[in-house]
Amino acid sequence: MIRNARSSGKGDNPQHHFHLYRRPIEPMDQGTHDADRLDERIILVTGAAEGVGRAVALACAAHGATVVLSESSDSDLNDTYDRIAASGGPEPAILPLNLETAGEEDFLAAADVLGEAFGRLDGLVHCAAFAPFLSRIDDYDASEWERVLRINLTAPFLLTQVSMPLLRASEDASVIFTSDRVGRRGLAYWGAYAAAKFGIEGLMQVLAAETREGGRIRVNSIDPGVVRTALRARLYPGENPAANAPPESVTGAYLRLLGPRGRGISGKALEASDERPSRTGA
Repeated sequence: MIRNARSSGKGDNPQHHFHLYRRPIEPMDQGTHDADRLDERIILVTGAAEGVGRAVALACAAHGATVVLSESSDSDLNDTYDRIAASGGPEPAILPLNLETAGEEDFLAAADVLGEAFGRLDGLVHCAAFAPFLSRIDDYDASEWERVLRINLTAPFLLTQVSMPLLRASEDASVIFTSDRVGRRGLAYWGAYAAAKFGIEGLMQVLAAETREGGRIRVNSIDPGVVRTALRARLYPGENPAANAPPESVTGAYLRLLGPRGRGISGKALEASDERPSRTGA
């Protein structure tokens, strides 16, 4: 369903029952550079409750976009929603979608309600990520392997697939897959997460090639680098989180690809650290 963060949703099945409730918010004046403005753009961000996803969602709202916040539970999005509302950003919406359990019909239903509410998508940003542990291949649990691939690769494919008609309805659409350094050069113990991110890079390149002729949809990936997230803290419990850059430090690369400056850029594997194509770029 799409709803505001204060709707309780009790008794609802978020995978099959959808409705729209949003409250008006006055546009905010951020004094941002015109090249980075996202006014009148509808942008869906997954993983918007925490980390890079939340930072990207907040940045998009601050730059004028109407942001659809997506996470497995709408209650997890209250903080992101409230921060946008408190800042006076454009009216956000919430789309609860459990990437682990949602079936094809659930993704189709989500696309239907997005179409009814907005008629199009100008941006689709995949930020949701999951890795339960670091493990060598010898010991990797098969069920966890499938779970990691489902959340990090299959679900982004399904969501992108059902969103294609909405993206084609935009005059200037951008799809961004959040990648990782281990999806461009495999590192020991990253197992299914690395495999999934390698798959994301392939999916990005294939979709970019398939949409290149029309020129209205651009598709890229971004490696945000090592940043301060809950995922990083879980995998590296002995690491000082303060030693890593905050997620807000990488949003510039996302804004660039979502806005006017991103036109003509497609099929590239980018690094948030310098906004230049990495050596592995298509």
